[in-house]
Amino acid sequence: MYTLLTGACGGLGGAFARLLAQRGEALFLTGRSEERLKALAKQLSEKYPALPVLTFACDLADSAQRSALFAYADGSGVRFSRLVYVAGIDTQKAFERYTEEKLVMQTRVNLEGAASLARCVFERRGEGRCEMLAVGSMSAAVPMPYFALYSATKKGLEQFFVALREEWKGRANVTVVLPGGIPTREDIKENIASHGWFGRVSALPPEVVAQRALRAVFKNRRRVVIGFWNKLLHALMHCVPLAWKLAYIKKVWSKTEKDAF
Repeated sequence: MYTLLTGACGGLGGAFARLLAQRGEALFLTGRSEERLKALAKQLSEKYPALPVLTFACDLADSAQRSALFAYADGSGVRFSRLVYVAGIDTQKAFERYTEEKLVMQTRVNLEGAASLARCVFERRGEGRCEMLAVGSMSAAVPMPYFALYSATKKGLEQFFVALREEWKGRANVTVVLPGGIPTREDIKENIASHGWFGRVSALPPEVVAQRALRAVFKNRRRVVIGFWNKLLHALMHCVPLAWKLAYIKKVWSKTEKDAF
C-alpha cells in the first residue's frame, strides 16, 4: 500500500518523502512539476532501490487533473494506507491585489484539493485503518489581515479534518498539525525574518516538522501545534483581545509581500 504525498516538489513535501522512504514506505508522489517529481523519485530510487515510487504531476486546483490522478491510481491497482496533504499556497498581500485566478487557485489547493484527496484515499484504502495527515498552519489561529485568504482556508482545512476524524473514527486516524514558519525557499526565509524575533524562534526546519507530524498521526492525535514557541503563542492567543491581535498582525504583515505562485 502507498502513501499519497501532495506537495512533494516543495521543501516540506521533500522532507516527508525522504523520511517515509527511509522507513520503507511505498510512495505515490504528486506535485505540479513533472520534472521535479521525476528528479525526486530518481533520488529516492537510487538510495532505496527496492522502494516502490510512483509519480503523477497534478495541479490540485484543477478537478479534471485530480480525476486523472484518481484514474491513474485505479489503473495501476494502487491502494493507499495514508494521505499526507502538504500542498498549500501561502500568498501574502493586500486582498485587492489578488487576481481572480490567484484567489481561486489558493482556495482550491488549500481546501478543496484536501477534501477531494481525502475522499480519494479513503475510497481506495487497504485493509485496516488508514491515516490522514493534513498540514495546517498556526495562521489559522486568528484572522490575519494581509494573509486573510490563507488563514481562512487553513482554518477551514483544520475544521474539516477534525470533523472528518469523528466521521471516520475506527476506520482512519485523522490528524491536523499546525506548524509555524518553515524555512524552505529563500523568499520564505526572508518573510520569516521580516516577522521579527517571534518569526524566527517559531520557525522549524522541514525535517523536524515532518518527523513530528508523522509521530502525531501514528499516535492518532487530533490536532498538534508543532514547536514550543508555537504552543506558547497558540495558548496566549486565547488571552489577547481580538482587536489587539488584528492590529498587530496588520502592522507586521503589511510590511512584506509574498507571492511565489
